[in-house]
Amino acid sequence: MVRPMVCVRHACGGLVSAKEAPSRAAPVFAGAAGALLAGLGALAGAHFGVAGDWGLLAVVLFAAGGLGAAATLIYVNAAVRRQTGGDAAIVSRLDALDAVVHLSAGARAGEPATDHAKRLDAVAVGVSRLREIAEGVHGVEALFDMRGRLTWISPSIERLTGWNPAACLEAPDALALLVHESDRRYCQRMAQRVAEGSPGEDFEMRLLREDGHICWVACHWRPLGREGGQPAGLRMSAEDIQARKEAEYKLLETVTELRRAQALRERYLARSNDERQRLSALLNVIRLGILFMDRDHRVLYYNRAMLDIWGFPPDENLIGMRDVVLQSRVAELIEQPEAYFEHIEAVLRTYVVSEPHEVNFKDGRIVTDIAALVEAVQGRRGIGRVWIYEDVTEQRRTAQRLVELAEHDPLTGLYNRRRFHEELDRQLAEASRRGSQVGLVAIDLDGFKPINDEFGHQAGDEVLVALAEKVGDVIRRNEMFCRLGGDEFGVVAPDAGEGELCELARRIIEVIEGLRFDFGGRTVGITASLGIAIYPRHAHAAEQLIAAADQALYRSKSGGRDQWTMAESCAGESARMRPTEPDEPDEPDCRRED
Repeated sequence: MVRPMVCVRHACGGLVSAKEAPSRAAPVFAGAAGALLAGLGALAGAHFGVAGDWGLLAVVLFAAGGLGAAATLIYVNAAVRRQTGGDAAIVSRLDALDAVVHLSAGARAGEPATDHAKRLDAVAVGVSRLREIAEGVHGVEALFDMRGRLTWISPSIERLTGWNPAACLEAPDALALLVHESDRRYCQRMAQRVAEGSPGEDFEMRLLREDGHICWVACHWRPLGREGGQPAGLRMSAEDIQARKEAEYKLLETVTELRRAQALRERYLARSNDERQRLSALLNVIRLGILFMDRDHRVLYYNRAMLDIWGFPPDENLIGMRDVVLQSRVAELIEQPEAYFEHIEAVLRTYVVSEPHEVNFKDGRIVTDIAALVEAVQGRRGIGRVWIYEDVTEQRRTAQRLVELAEHDPLTGLYNRRRFHEELDRQLAEASRRGSQVGLVAIDLDGFKPINDEFGHQAGDEVLVALAEKVGDVIRRNEMFCRLGGDEFGVVAPDAGEGELCELARRIIEVIEGLRFDFGGRTVGITASLGIAIYPRHAHAAEQLIAAADQALYRSKSGGRDQWTMAESCAGESARMRPTEPDEPDEPDCRRED
């Protein structure tokens, strides 16, 4: 604490300190004693007269008193002049200080500030308050001389760093004690710049605590007063920003984590986009149409094949289109739109993979669809449904072609032996169930081998193709005409009696007799021998029926060819139709074989 200075008033009205009062009061006391002696001498002279010793003594006393009075007057005048000059200096400084800190702010309005003692007392009080303020600031305040030596530091340094002010003042280099080594040189450089004339430097640095930890502060270097244009010292202010720095570090860590997460997300997004592009490219090159509908029945994804299958232009945009709009667009393309839409509704009510469903288009194409629910990662509610379409037209045609190849003769297009046996077994089973008859006509060409030998196999193939076409014209729809191999043929006739079979045999022989072929400039004809058998009249099984028809056929050949024979005809005879008289055949004498 700064104690106020104790002052006394001089006899001349000036102010002197308590220490200066005894030395300055001695001449005054001497003058006063001389004046007293002069007065006593005057009284003695007046009483005793000038003669005698007492008179002389009175004269001496009076002279001494006069001299003392003169000396006192001279000293008082000198002291007045000296005090007047000192008071003027003091008043000048008080006025200057009053202009800054308003020492007379508490005086009454219009009252002159002439009481210099009170003004000095105000200065002392102000200085005391300033020290209290300086020692109670929250931040750190420190004063340095121009050589960088610490001259004063606020007590708050102990709260901030753990170092007390005395330890800081006793340290040879306070900055080396308080400032972290990483920031020390920079702090010294900033102080040097302020000492060289900079108005101030602001920066952040780390203080080193007594326990070894660091504390971030915002540091401000400012010049302290100026004497002759040069600062009288340096002032350093430091504010505790440790909490802010920790928040900044946490924010920085958070930002770093966010950037890392963003980088990872962008990387995963890029990889996801790459995967999506690869998947999209894959889905666009496959021939399966893929349509993904979300839970709101809107189109979410489709591939190129889906557009091709359903006849949409390649640049058509279906994203966001509702299913009802999509159905209205394709209704005119399929044969039975109502039935197909009912199938869709039935699929939407299920939660399992649907069975393949065929859709017949008006242009002849056949498309199958399969639908599956796309389940969500969490929860049982699906996120949509995927539809897969496949154009199976070529597959169906290929399968039909394979069936045809498996059941038809590749040369003539007639059913082959395999299909013949299947149909015969089926017809016999049906006839057995219904109690009806099935007729079988076995056909073998006469003179076919010489044509092959003389004119080649190509000529023989031409004969077979022409025969199949012409004989096929006289076969009824419910009858099956088959090539059994080589020049052997057969006809399965359900629900046919003996008369109908004989009429069929007659028509076949007439057609074959009418065939003519031109090979190498020669006209060639051909005939056929036929054998007829009826189920269950001649046999009760397919192989037995075939054997009975073959036996009848052999009898036709042995009987002169170009004729037909019933399996149960009279022995050694068969019904025949002469080619020279087609409209008037000879009535055979039938002889049944038991």
